Amino acid sequence: MIKRKLGRTGIDITPLMLGGNVFGWNVDQAKANIILDAFVELGGNAIDTADVYSAWAPGNQGGESETVIGHWLKASGKRDKVVIATKVGMWPKRPGLRRANIEAAFDDSLRRLQTDYVDLYQAHRDDDAVAPEEYMAAFDALVKAGKARAVGASNFTAARLSQALGASAAGSLARFETLQPEYNLMERGIEAELVPLCVREGVSIIPYYGLASGFLTGKYRHADDKAKSVRGGRMDRYLTDKGGRVLKALDAVSERRSARPAQVALAWIMAKPAIAAPIASVTNVEQLHEIMGAVRLTLSDADMAELDAASA
Repeated sequence: MIKRKLGRTGIDITPLMLGGNVFGWNVDQAKANIILDAFVELGGNAIDTADVYSAWAPGNQGGESETVIGHWLKASGKRDKVVIATKVGMWPKRPGLRRANIEAAFDDSLRRLQTDYVDLYQAHRDDDAVAPEEYMAAFDALVKAGKARAVGASNFTAARLSQALGASAAGSLARFETLQPEYNLMERGIEAELVPLCVREGVSIIPYYGLASGFLTGKYRHADDKAKSVRGGRMDRYLTDKGGRVLKALDAVSERRSARPAQVALAWIMAKPAIAAPIASVTNVEQLHEIMGAVRLTLSDADMAELDAASA
C-alpha cells in the first residue's frame, strides 16, 4: 500500500487513518482488539486518538480510548507496526496549552497507551490565552527528548497556525507538521485559507469527520434514519438540500465505480491537495473493510468535478 509522509517528517502513513474516538465508548476492548488487528492486517498503520476520548459518554471520564489502544498495543506486540497520534488541550481534566499542562498530559497519555513515545502529538484546539512561543517550546522539548516523533495542530485557524509556524521558525523549534481540521463533502471551509497555507508550508492535513459522522455512508437519508446509531442526533445539520445533492452525486459516482458511498467520500478527500489521510472510525470489521476500500479507489476528473459541484 502506498504511504504518504506527514509534513517534513520521516513518518509514513497509509492514506486512511483509523479513528479511535469510538474505543471505550460504543466499542469495547474485545471488539477494539479485533478491529485494530484487522486494520493492521489490511495494511493500515495510522491510529488517531485523544486524551479526552470519550469523556462525553455516560459513565466515562476521558482517557478510555487511549487505555483501550494501550491494552491492545501491549497484548498484540504491534507497537512498531503502527503510528499513534494523540492530542492534548480539550479535556476538562487537562485543559489548554500551558507548558506544564502539556507535559503532564503527555505523561498521562504515555501511561494509558503503555508506550514510551508517541508518533504524533497534537494540540487538540487552539488556546488564545497562551502565546505560541510557550506551547511550541513545550512541544519542541518533547520532540528533542525523543518522546514525540512529531507534533501537529487541530482546529486552528489559518492565522493562528501561521503564528505557530512563525514562532517555531524564529525559535528554531519543532513545528506543527500536521493539521487536523474538520473536512468532508459537507464541510469544505478549510479550502479558503487553511489548505493554501498548508500547501505553502508543507503541512499535511489529516481531516476528521471524513464521513460527516456517518452521513456520507448514505444510511441517513430521512429524519427517521436518525435512530440508526448513537450519532443520529448530528444528522439534522446534514439533512438539507445540500445533503440531498451530495448523496445523489455520491450514488452516481458509486454506481460508476462499483464502490460504496463511504469509499467515494473518502477517496474524494484523499485526492485533495495537502491531504495525508482522512480519519474514519468504525464499530465492526465489516465497516473497516468497507472504508479500507477507499484506498484502492481512484476517482476521475469527472467524478471529482461532479462531487465538487454538488458539495459547493
